[in-house]
Amino acid sequence: MSTLLETLDAFDLLPDAVALRELSYEGLGDVVVDVGCGGGRAAAELAERGATAIGVDLDPEMIKVATTRWPAVTFRVGDATALPLDDGSVTGYRADKVLHILEDPAQAVAEARRVLTPGGRATLLSHDWDAIIVDSDDAARTRKVVHARADAMPSPRAARGYRNLLLDGGFTDVTLRVRTIVFTGQAGLPTLSRMGDDDWYADQVARAERDRLLVAIPVFVASGLRPA
Repeated sequence: MSTLLETLDAFDLLPDAVALRELSYEGLGDVVVDVGCGGGRAAAELAERGATAIGVDLDPEMIKVATTRWPAVTFRVGDATALPLDDGSVTGYRADKVLHILEDPAQAVAEARRVLTPGGRATLLSHDWDAIIVDSDDAARTRKVVHARADAMPSPRAARGYRNLLLDGGFTDVTLRVRTIVFTGQAGLPTLSRMGDDDWYADQVARAERDRLLVAIPVFVASGLRPA
């Protein structure tokens, strides 16, 4: 848990990650649920902006950490496909790096529509696990590494389908934006540490030590309104 939190914290403090969170907060209104809240940073930032924020995560340990870190914010254990919220109880729904771990992301989108008030906004954001770019002298091997990491997840390509998921879920005024997070140094290594074999990762560590590492991660941000 501590290693995962350290990785999440380090990522959250990157300027590009901060800018992405700011982008994802647009138009969420006064009562917002942050699904897959992890350590709770986004929910806390929404609360700082004046919203009533509710953080939901399936992991009870994450909820304990979030509650300790941000005691003024409400955090609850819950599943993205069965949120502990009443129908039409929130004006904004935000899910960051969540849908790729679900067998059926459409269920989460249907749940978003249920808990949103008419006219409320849902925002989905995450990177596409099959579209991560890693520079390497062995391009074929690296393609296999990226694809293998992606294929270990239930829905690794969910992010590229966010716009269609919202449209198929009955949302209107759907928008899609893509931002790219780029790593060129040691900060990119945690992203690669669970990819590939030891030799492949060692080569990436050596590249970082020579200031030759490059990892580019496209992040998809889709947003839509529940019809009135």
